[in-house]
Amino acid sequence: MVRIGAILLRIGLLGGGLTLLASCSGNWNDPYPDGDARADVVYSAFSERPKHLDPARSYSSNEVEFTGQIYEPPLQYHFLKRPYTLIPLTAETLPKPRFFDAAGRPLPDDAPSAAIAESVYEIRIRPGIRYQPHPAFARDEAGRYRYHALDAAAVADKTRITDFSQTGTRELVAADYVYQIKRLANPRLSSPIFGLMSEHIVGLKALGETLEKVAKARPDAVLDLNDFPLAGAEVVDRYTYRIHIKGKYPQFIYWLAMPFFAPVPWEAEAFYAQPGMADKNLTLDWQPVGTGPYYMAENDPNRRMVLKKNPYYHGETYPVEGDAEDRQAGLLADAGKPLPFVDEAVFSLEKETIPYWSKFLQGYYDSSGISSDSFDQAIQFSAAGSPQLTDSMRVKDIHLVTTVAASIWYVGFNMLDPVVGGLGEDRRTLRQAISIAFDYDEFISIFLNGRGIPAQGPIPPGLFGYVDGVAGLNPYVYAARGGKVVRRPIEVAKRLLAEAGYPNGRSDKTGAPLVLYFDTMASGPDAKSRLDWMKKQLDKLNVQLVVRGTDYNRFQDKMRKGNAQLFEWGWNADYPDPENFFFLLYGPNKKVATGGENAANYDNPEFNRLFERMKDMDNGPERQQVIDAMLGIVRRDAPWIFAYYPKSFGLTHGWVHNVKPNLMANNTLKYRRIDPALRAAKRAEWNHPVLWPIVLLAGGLVAVIAPAVIAWRRHERKVA
Repeated sequence: MVRIGAILLRIGLLGGGLTLLASCSGNWNDPYPDGDARADVVYSAFSERPKHLDPARSYSSNEVEFTGQIYEPPLQYHFLKRPYTLIPLTAETLPKPRFFDAAGRPLPDDAPSAAIAESVYEIRIRPGIRYQPHPAFARDEAGRYRYHALDAAAVADKTRITDFSQTGTRELVAADYVYQIKRLANPRLSSPIFGLMSEHIVGLKALGETLEKVAKARPDAVLDLNDFPLAGAEVVDRYTYRIHIKGKYPQFIYWLAMPFFAPVPWEAEAFYAQPGMADKNLTLDWQPVGTGPYYMAENDPNRRMVLKKNPYYHGETYPVEGDAEDRQAGLLADAGKPLPFVDEAVFSLEKETIPYWSKFLQGYYDSSGISSDSFDQAIQFSAAGSPQLTDSMRVKDIHLVTTVAASIWYVGFNMLDPVVGGLGEDRRTLRQAISIAFDYDEFISIFLNGRGIPAQGPIPPGLFGYVDGVAGLNPYVYAARGGKVVRRPIEVAKRLLAEAGYPNGRSDKTGAPLVLYFDTMASGPDAKSRLDWMKKQLDKLNVQLVVRGTDYNRFQDKMRKGNAQLFEWGWNADYPDPENFFFLLYGPNKKVATGGENAANYDNPEFNRLFERMKDMDNGPERQQVIDAMLGIVRRDAPWIFAYYPKSFGLTHGWVHNVKPNLMANNTLKYRRIDPALRAAKRAEWNHPVLWPIVLLAGGLVAVIAPAVIAWRRHERKVA
């Protein structure tokens, strides 16, 4: 039995021991116990395991965070320039398409689209680019592939790529790009862009049909795509390949900056196709093989994922071009320096936002978004309504990074509806009146914490065709006052409503109140407050709004059949071109009958004619004139209430450099620079153990127990 005196001794030693331990150990709460606090490492997190890391299959934002650093398509976006600008990555130059007619005769650059039967993109890649180290390239002394003839038994003890002791590399060649384009047609991969690309790349659809037949006839056989030619993708020489596109599709060049068109070596596919590999998650979906600045060094989706610098990386330098704001923000301080700056990126699993936020404040994550739970702790608004950091954030030298997304939210009018649809003057003025009444400046303030800007048209900032400020306002909803854009007063909306035949919200013919119907998938408390807000907007016009809630499938069915009257929807850019937003209003893309993305079923012949002209034009003053004319038409016709462009808020610590949101680029990790010494110092400062409560508790225990010990010892003496 332990003597009480010994207990007191241990309590006393506990307080002293904790004090001593605190003076000689690191941060007790450090989630990276094996890491070097002063290493050039980026620390981030992920909330859900990426499902696909194979570039033929991956199409999600949480996946491209990894694939964008590993794979290299021929083109990329300039890190700093806005509007978004394509530049070469592995290609020597930006490819310029050559046009041919149906007889194969070359056409001039300004040939009409109707005359162009085929566009040919010739891409020459830079020599000397090499793949990351990988066992798929390892060879023995005789030059044979060391790991290309394995059976299931040989793979049985392999669970990670590092279990293969030998690795190798080889030079990137044009055939690797052609091989990847063929992979888009492989039915066993089910590429999400095969359907779209088969409509554009010559022969891709036919290749898909051929591979489908072969796969069914030989379900257990490995498809060697080198045995299947593709007319639309040909190797010219070791470093040159051509892609043949049906007709004219100028937006295709944007796809050449996406991982779908990054190279995949045939050796990697042959390596992973061997028996037993897939059972151990040894696949391209789990262990990518690329030429980029980083490679997947560790993939444990239940704990962490690690990217490390590719020792064979061909090299690149930080951009030297930027605007005055970039220079002022320090974004050109590293101009011309070799990339990448950091050696490693560690992504830890964080399923909940609160633990992530806590670790960010402790300095264990370099950057963070701002959830609704932490918004008030991080952001406050000035008297002018602009967002700024709270004092608690500024004292930690945390920086706020904001950007407007290449997206739009809108409320659509069904242009087939007998009340709100049609192109007659009375219907136009009705839609204009409702557009003024819906005060999205107020909506952004109430529901988005200021994270958005009112939309003036379908094109979001950052894309060619967008015009900022007074010059780009929607004159039917806003006006210029003192050099600022201000919403037109509700009196203007009431006047327009009367001109449309509904004075004070009632029909001038029947006297019946105007009742509008809004179809939505939204539900729950948050949705109710937003829907109540929408009703209040029309209350200002004495117009009634009836909300018709439904599930997603029913809502989709209503949209396909044109049974909705008003609805809310949004769109994210696939690529930074105005065509990707204007096509949402192009007549032949109507949701009803064609199943297209024109959910409003808007069909204005003049707009359609300008769209067909604009979509094939190169960016320049002439295209801008056409875009301005299209904007004038849709603003006047008002098939949408142009609601808002979402704005994202992010936070970074003071030791993080070269942060500029690029909503099109996927490969920005290579530009990030860290000051690890400053980070280590701040972590130590913010996570110093607070031990006085424990010492105080130990002292309290001694004070409580001591009288009992003394009484017990006196009793023992009396008995003796």
